[in-house]
Amino acid sequence: MFSGAVIYDSPTAAIARKAGEPLVIEEIEVAPPKASEVLIKILCTSLCHSDVTFWKMAAGPLSFFPRIFGHEAAGVVESVGENVEEVKAGDLVLPIFQSNCGECRDCKSKKSNACSKFPVRFYGGMPIDGSSRFTDMNGQILHHFFSVSSFSEYTVVDMSHVVKISLEIPVDKACLLSCGVTTGVGAACKFAQVEEGSTVAILGLGAVGLAVAEGARICRASRIIGVDLNPEKFEIGKQFGITDFINPTTCGEKSISQVIEEMTDGGADYCFECIGLASLMADAFNSSRQGGKTVVLGVEMHGSPLSISPYEILRGRTITGCLFGGLKPKSDISSFAQMYLDHELNLNGFITHELNFKDINRAFDLLLQGKSLRCIIWMDNIENGK
Repeated sequence: MFSGAVIYDSPTAAIARKAGEPLVIEEIEVAPPKASEVLIKILCTSLCHSDVTFWKMAAGPLSFFPRIFGHEAAGVVESVGENVEEVKAGDLVLPIFQSNCGECRDCKSKKSNACSKFPVRFYGGMPIDGSSRFTDMNGQILHHFFSVSSFSEYTVVDMSHVVKISLEIPVDKACLLSCGVTTGVGAACKFAQVEEGSTVAILGLGAVGLAVAEGARICRASRIIGVDLNPEKFEIGKQFGITDFINPTTCGEKSISQVIEEMTDGGADYCFECIGLASLMADAFNSSRQGGKTVVLGVEMHGSPLSISPYEILRGRTITGCLFGGLKPKSDISSFAQMYLDHELNLNGFITHELNFKDINRAFDLLLQGKSLRCIIWMDNIENGK
């Protein structure tokens, strides 16, 4: 059990000093875990669009700098604080942004994956009190991100955000289960419960959107329509089950919803919005059939209101949203890992690049250029990045 001062050499972290500026790799100090906390040695991490969104955010109540980003990772437990019995040193774990205490009313409910004991209150620190476990070598506090901060060789995470996972799964594939892929697959398989033979439309074919397609494929949807401005996404999407593709720029005077309605004889059974734009959320809703269901996965960061017709709601169309695919991390992630081990879930296709930690800024460039789905960033050097 960990107590007192840190007993290992000063680890390094990729620090965002200012919004939108390249990350700087520096030595830092990591405080030991307190009660109900876990010290994790990060083995690999990856870059998610949410990291980029907040990295660009120069002002506002959610903007904290200097900061250690990263929230999609796999690592090994180095040590634990008091009252931690769920994991021990040497266990392979995933730090997860979605809390799951397992004790509160919401965690025990089957209706959602919310956690009322640890609701999102502190965007720049630990979930209990907002304090930080990171300082730079000058003693300056470094802020956390999404209760994970995986762009660091070591991080401290509250046990409510830690999931133990089987050692059988390769760590780079396990890493993908800590955010984006699980969000998309879970949204289709568990939250929406897509039925065999149904039609599915997905607006936005980033990693989350393609993961929705993968989930719909697993559920044996008969038709999976992908909508994206990048024509290359059709070929990429085929390996995840995309059967049809719409590029909005080639629709002429027709709206996305009109095209989908014509393709599906009245609209899709399930529509998923995976970008985070209110206008696309409305398009997704309007693309669904009578009695159809629209699921919003994208986070609207512009403050734009969503406008939909109350009459269409009366006709049976529904629209709802979910975080982390509606999954409860501690009970659901293990089943996804087993699906991968049983060759039912395609994780390999999401990994487009692998880089050394020192090259982390290149991962940002690749994502911003639309060239990567998931870039695995190895904390220990790999021979050749790809």
